[in-house]
Amino acid sequence: MAVPEDKNESAGFMSRFLTSETPAVVFAREILWVLAVVAGIALFLFLVSGTWPAVVTIESESMVPHMNVGDLVFVVDANRYGDLQTWESGKETGYTKFGDYGDVLIYEPNGAKGSLIPGIGGGVHPIIHRAMAATAGSAPIPVYYYFYQGLSSPSSYLPVMIINGAWTLEDGTVVARIENGVIVPDRANITPEQGYIVQSTQIAGNSGYITKGDNNVRSDQGSYLNRNEIGIIQPVKDEWIVGKALFAIPLVGYIPLNIVPVAIILIALMLIYEYYQRTKKQDKQAGKKQTTKKKRQG
Repeated sequence: MAVPEDKNESAGFMSRFLTSETPAVVFAREILWVLAVVAGIALFLFLVSGTWPAVVTIESESMVPHMNVGDLVFVVDANRYGDLQTWESGKETGYTKFGDYGDVLIYEPNGAKGSLIPGIGGGVHPIIHRAMAATAGSAPIPVYYYFYQGLSSPSSYLPVMIINGAWTLEDGTVVARIENGVIVPDRANITPEQGYIVQSTQIAGNSGYITKGDNNVRSDQGSYLNRNEIGIIQPVKDEWIVGKALFAIPLVGYIPLNIVPVAIILIALMLIYEYYQRTKKQDKQAGKKQTTKKKRQG
């Protein structure tokens, strides 16, 4: 049975591509091999995690000391390996993650899209903060405050009322005052064991999760992020959640944080290695020719 001519041509082209020693073809072959390996790893990560991106990099200090800049975080679907837990539900069940109660969410604020690669593209990068509680829509946004951020975790969050500019607990204790628009905690009446919940004047546009960076004084919702694009951050809808953090590897995240220079260095090293191999081969061929010439003369 005759083989179709186009199949012969395809097979011939593939054979030449795989065996060619032309520098440009060798370089293209190496690039394709790298891309194939990366694609294979990406597919494996997606199958294991159930979401994409399956890894993200910590870019700020908002989760210190439990997560640090340069940590590479492995992300899984919000309900994979157990239902999503908030700080409030984790407090009741004893569930902890990254040094505190509840899961750490990776979410797109108000559903805003951004580049998956740090430093490339525009938009708003996903936020990596802890889920504190679920809240209903069309109601004042509860704001979680903790004045010892980054040092420890409170054992409870107490509701406060704002009376004549003073944050007052149910027993009348004043824990903070608003002075010239700035919240000033009363250090004599607060302890690292206590956080506070204040009902914001902002009304939630939807139900969802309240989130907070462990190293931030206040939770995200009700505050502004990039006013021109998304305005006030709303409670996190399920569809805005990229996933939850499963574990983190320190320092490895600096590679994607500096992906452009890293890519340039890798390509330069590949070119140098290719040049070295080609020069070595040429020298070897030249040596063989010289040896053959001497034998003939002898």
